[in-house]
Amino acid sequence: MLCAALLAALCGPASAAGNFSNWAAIVVAGDWHAHSGAPSEVFDNARRDITSELVRIGFAPANILQFSVRPSRYPDADPQPSTPRQISDGLWDLSNQAGGGCLAYFTSHGSGDGIVLGDGDLSPRQMADIVDNACGQRPAVVIVSACFSGIFVPALEGPNRIVLTAAAADRASFGCGQLDKYTYFDNCAVRWLDKAGDFRDFGKDVIACVDAREKKDKVGPPSDPQFYIGAHRPGTFPRWK
Repeated sequence: MLCAALLAALCGPASAAGNFSNWAAIVVAGDWHAHSGAPSEVFDNARRDITSELVRIGFAPANILQFSVRPSRYPDADPQPSTPRQISDGLWDLSNQAGGGCLAYFTSHGSGDGIVLGDGDLSPRQMADIVDNACGQRPAVVIVSACFSGIFVPALEGPNRIVLTAAAADRASFGCGQLDKYTYFDNCAVRWLDKAGDFRDFGKDVIACVDAREKKDKVGPPSDPQFYIGAHRPGTFPRWK
């Protein structure tokens, strides 16, 4: 029996589903323009593929909502409009449907005031209110992929929180051109989410990946992604490998 168990462990599936089946998740694309102002799929590509990776690591599709500035363009994904009210209501409804933790992934352009959300901005205080109202003291992971997104960390931090941002509060991030598939950060997030095994390693892997890409492409100054982990009890955030 011991040999059989060992063999099963060695030969089992490469990606074991984590215990996220009762977690609520939202994935938000906040804009549809490149940095030049031209149309771009860069943020919606990340929305689509981050969602797929969340399902891959054990999130239930029924507990994930996607948001897009152009929802009618993606009927297969059935995203909701990327507005503060829709996002707030959506996460609230999901958190009542799924009693575990929460995950929110935002990808868009950013400024010193917040991230672009359609024709307006979503400020750090607004994002924190959305997460606080829906998730309370539950474990929550918030990932913000945008220039200057480090401004969100102080508003979002808490003992049961993990916050990962694509850049420091005073730094730009890279890769939102018209022909880019993903931003640098989103590319690394898509590549490493399943591989990492838990959110601590995921954050470290994504930061290392972004740093390597920026050095390779000789862009700068470095975006300096920010990674906050609150003091939480062991096991609060499930592993998926």
